[in-house]
Amino acid sequence: MLEIWNLTKSYGDKKAVDDLSFTVNAGELCAFIGHNGAGKTTTLKCVVGILGFEGGSIRVDGVSVVDDPIEVKRRVAYVPDNPDLYDFMTGMQYLNFIADIFGVSEEDRKARIDKYGAALTLTPEEIGASISTYSHGMKQKLALISAFLHDPKLIILDEPFVGLDPKASHVLKETMREFCREGGAILFSTHILEVAEKLCDKVAIIKGGRLVTYGSMDEVKGDSSLEDVFLDMEDPHD
Repeated sequence: MLEIWNLTKSYGDKKAVDDLSFTVNAGELCAFIGHNGAGKTTTLKCVVGILGFEGGSIRVDGVSVVDDPIEVKRRVAYVPDNPDLYDFMTGMQYLNFIADIFGVSEEDRKARIDKYGAALTLTPEEIGASISTYSHGMKQKLALISAFLHDPKLIILDEPFVGLDPKASHVLKETMREFCREGGAILFSTHILEVAEKLCDKVAIIKGGRLVTYGSMDEVKGDSSLEDVFLDMEDPHD
């Protein structure tokens, strides 16, 4: 579903992402782990076409991000770590706006808004309110509903659990699992190893823009050469 090969992205003389390669298959839930500044967000923005890159290639469902960016955007949903929504809209106006962009039918959009709104405990009254009145957690929930709205092939999430209460976090994890069981794929960034251990099929760890390791959690945790990496990831002062 997602193929990243030899991705290189620089800012001036600094390589934010350095020769990065890994894949996420249909049905897989993959965590992208690294400290702040490791290159996670830059990689995700390259995947969804927000940033260009100097080297390598990215394909989503067989389509090149460089050669056919519009088609890739049809197949992908992206929620950044701090969603920038339109405060002058109501939640429902925003969701209808997203549904219109992707050509979602009236029947499908209503069913999905009802389904994911209920799952993420955003009530119809809250969805009908102005986004300007939303807390950070409510904005996060609205952005997540919008991500599932057009039934994408691949969902990219940047630190999706930040700002969510424990109940909403639990529900989101179950929703992510269900999406992947139905054949979708999810890549989400986090700097918390414990989240990946309990949730994911695959894990990619990045440090200083370079891939440290990639595989199943059992494979990664069983590699004794990575003990220092895991101790570093578990640093409570990060």
